[in-house]
Amino acid sequence: MTLKIEFKAGERIILGDCVVTNHGQRTRLSIEGTVPILREKDIMRQSQVDSPAKRIYFAVQLMYTSKRPQDHYDFYLGLVRRILKAAPSTRPYIERINNRILTGELYKALKETRKLIAYEKGLLDHALRQQSLRDSRQGNSRSARTGSELAPQSRRQIAGGA
Repeated sequence: MTLKIEFKAGERIILGDCVVTNHGQRTRLSIEGTVPILREKDIMRQSQVDSPAKRIYFAVQLMYTSKRPQDHYDFYLGLVRRILKAAPSTRPYIERINNRILTGELYKALKETRKLIAYEKGLLDHALRQQSLRDSRQGNSRSARTGSELAPQSRRQIAGGA
């Protein structure tokens, strides 16, 4: 089966274990054979790996682009154990990723890992909102206490006292 890819100017893809860059104008490629292919939008660079879910994506990406995916299983499994310990609610996402890996569908495992990244982002956003609410409540209670502590002094000033 032939895969047809349209390349934007300057776009990169991983083709097997090679990086191909389009230096010209828009280009169309036809690729025959079975080789891992990742478009630039699907490539996770090591510098972008800044969360547990992104580490898992990177590990699956290494499996997908490797000639020997099993070389990366231990790395992947260590990451999975850590994320499950920290966030047990990620288990359904991990199970779907694992199923794709076990059936050899590594590109589909990458797609499932994108869902895990989105879920993780939601968890982090929720935690930040909760922290912000706690901080604002603490700030308001401090303001209220400070305001009541200053009230007698303010009354004296209003009454003309020093």
